[in-house]
Amino acid sequence: MIAPGRPARALVAALLSLALAPAAASAQVFIASKPHPEFWIAPVFITANIDRKNVDDNPGPLTLVMSFSVAPPPARDPSEFAQDIYLLWPGELAGIDGADGADPILARQVESVGFKVLVHGRVPLSARSRAQMGTGAGAAARRRLEDASFVTFARPEGLARGAKPASYVRIPWKPELASLDWMARLDLPLRGAITPRRMSWLEETFWGRRYVITLSFGDVGYSSLYPLYFGNRDRVIPLAPDFSRLAINFAQSNHLKVDEVVPTTASRRMSETRENTDTFSVPLVAADGIVPQVLKVQFVYFRGRLPWRPILLSALVLGLGNLTGPIIGNLLRQLVRTLRGRVHVGRGDAPDRASGRVPAPETLAQIRPGETTYPEVRKLMGGDPDEEQRLPSGEIRAVTYRGQRMVPHRGRRFGWFATVSHWDVEHHEVQIDFEQERARDIQVRIRRARLTQPAAG
Repeated sequence: MIAPGRPARALVAALLSLALAPAAASAQVFIASKPHPEFWIAPVFITANIDRKNVDDNPGPLTLVMSFSVAPPPARDPSEFAQDIYLLWPGELAGIDGADGADPILARQVESVGFKVLVHGRVPLSARSRAQMGTGAGAAARRRLEDASFVTFARPEGLARGAKPASYVRIPWKPELASLDWMARLDLPLRGAITPRRMSWLEETFWGRRYVITLSFGDVGYSSLYPLYFGNRDRVIPLAPDFSRLAINFAQSNHLKVDEVVPTTASRRMSETRENTDTFSVPLVAADGIVPQVLKVQFVYFRGRLPWRPILLSALVLGLGNLTGPIIGNLLRQLVRTLRGRVHVGRGDAPDRASGRVPAPETLAQIRPGETTYPEVRKLMGGDPDEEQRLPSGEIRAVTYRGQRMVPHRGRRFGWFATVSHWDVEHHEVQIDFEQERARDIQVRIRRARLTQPAAG
């Protein structure tokens, strides 16, 4: 029996103010019944077995398998250390609601620290012989031991703030726990081990809902766990330097898509004992003190041979783009033309729009008939006019400049914006006749028309 821990009330209050971590399927620490245990836990295998039904609507509890063994010192009889072993576990185990009928030893310990028993029950404790390890043999090959009792607890005010409950498991001592020929196994039905990943509706539409499962060991930083751990630090059983690991088995791996694995050093390989199953795993490293170690996988199961949703939606968007692209493009061009023709932005009047060569009256006034030469006219007017030559002498008889000017007529004004009621189109033609390389006559012809908006050109 464990003596109740005596953490200070101020410490407990401070712990409850810590930020709460997301729910995780995490085996944390083993605790002995007597202070300063002289043995270790090794090896430890924490395994989650997942298939499609675990992520369907209204899934039941996920059964996590924890296999472990007690490692006594060399040349010591394991019976010298025979005692119940306790396990601190974050999260809620599936059982019977309420405290009536709960293990009195467990209930007394959690209630002494101010927690309330929410759920209680028993989980199966069994043992597998080493001859059956790695064979994939089912429950019939295991030796059934006495069940382990548990309580799930929390503070009512902590639940109101979103704190996660935790569980306390009492594992009865059996000779198989410290045997070299057997390995003990606990089947823990955990609620909320798989959680949907937060994502936008657009991501979920294109890629489907993603799920996250997290396994960890040695993490006692939860507000529901730390008070019990703090009061029993002298009873924590260390992890021995042996081969231990966290592992997640995904059945139906041909329909599995994995988006992220933490840590990136985790290994992925096909299961040696399960058909069509991928296994993700990380080794558990023994260290002095409590060191959190985590394995997290973000995944989704898809139906059919391929993940059809992103492929189909991407093809649909591409097809609609090719189909509606020309239509939308024409509509946008028409909209831009309309806005440019009917809306003016700026403080002053809308400017004229000219094309071709439209000489200003001031320029024409500088041409003096009988005096201004052809080169001088070309220099004043610029551009490339149409020329009329006299054959066979090649003497230039006339040059003609043509251009167009669109003059907007402003309507109502709203600050920087003004409407354009209509456009006057002026077609200008200037003909300059020459005689003996000198300007003889200037003729200006202007034709006017009205448009609601300028042409595309």
